[in-house]
Amino acid sequence: METLKKLLKHLIYPHIAIILLLIPVCATLLTFSFLRFESDSVFSIVSYVISAYTLTVLCLKTPYLIRFFKRFKENNRYMNRWATDAHLRVKLSLYVSLAMNTAYALLQFGMGLWHHSFWFHSLAIYYLLLVIMRFFLLRDVRGAIPGENRRSELHRYRFCGILLLLMNLALISMVFFITYFGRGVTHHAITTIALAAYTFGAMTLAIVNLIKYRRYQSPLYSAAKVIQLAAASVSMLTLETAMFSAFGGETSAQTRHLMTLLTGIGVCLFVMALAIYMIIHSTKELKKTKTLESKEA
Repeated sequence: METLKKLLKHLIYPHIAIILLLIPVCATLLTFSFLRFESDSVFSIVSYVISAYTLTVLCLKTPYLIRFFKRFKENNRYMNRWATDAHLRVKLSLYVSLAMNTAYALLQFGMGLWHHSFWFHSLAIYYLLLVIMRFFLLRDVRGAIPGENRRSELHRYRFCGILLLLMNLALISMVFFITYFGRGVTHHAITTIALAAYTFGAMTLAIVNLIKYRRYQSPLYSAAKVIQLAAASVSMLTLETAMFSAFGGETSAQTRHLMTLLTGIGVCLFVMALAIYMIIHSTKELKKTKTLESKEA
């Protein structure tokens, strides 16, 4: 009886290493079951059972994992610095996004030359503008302490707003090609689901960061997070085309055309509103700063 209790305890609360091993195993089994087997096959049923077991023990282990990562963050100096140093987080996020946007812009430009397609060129221009904005922000973030020279930060904030307006022209051309010529992104169903999870996660993170970093009163931080939000909103448009391609087989062409057009217009208006707000807000703040400086002089 005591042995049975111990066995059940180990089954319900397995070692964390076993859970970490089960996660990629479940992902692999589910992928093969979706691609190669029918939903009622033995392989698929076994995959579902193992996945359900993994999810259950992972949920039961969640309180322990939270405590473990809290202790790890407190005791590890690198994690502690990451949690407390907002300047470091902004720099690293700009480095990563700059590298990814540069690679994707070059890829789209190369595909545009290869296929002689303005569609790829419009995508390249969009990502090139993201690269320019993030490059200048990274240069300013690296070279100065945010909040130290507010006038310079406001000029850069307004510059990013102007580039967002220019980026809107590339977005309009993308919407035109998607709706008029039926261009868009096509992926496998599983890839599309993963893309949807990433896109919604990126949108949620962008909104949270935009609100979170406002307390630092730094136009540089705010500009970086506004750009992140604009990029995430554009990803929603490309996700919609991928979702229609993967799962919209029964949807009429007119409905797909109308939905994509409305989403495209909404994204363009949203990005334009962000750009106009950045320009107007920074201009007002610059005027206030100039007035205060003239009074002090």
